[in-house]
Amino acid sequence: QVQLVESGGGVVQSGGSLRLSCAASGFAFSEYYMSWYRQTPEKEREHVARISGNGSIKNYVKSVEGRFVISRNNAENTLYLQMNSLKPEDTAIYFCYVSIQTSWSQGTQVTVSS
Repeated sequence: QVQLVESGGGVVQSGGSLRLSCAASGFAFSEYYMSWYRQTPEKEREHVARISGNGSIKNYVKSVEGRFVISRNNAENTLYLQMNSLKPEDTAIYFCYVSIQTSWSQGTQVTVSS
């Protein structure tokens, strides 16, 4: 059974940093692309970043390029999102995702105050 358990959200001032973690289990973690998404009440769920199984390919939505870094530790089956220079518009619920069984984490709130 695929499980994705997220941690690391919170409240931070504009310009600050947060790191999200997503612990994965129930599948061959290193063989799959992993993604981070975010959602607000006003917008549809947005694909923020994704990373290939071995970590060599990383893609970002334009609005976070140069500020966010996606990474993974395949030995520990964990996905990360390092978020720097945070802006109020980054406020959202963040989810990690893997395509197996269309699996989502529970979501964690990130709030950036101005």
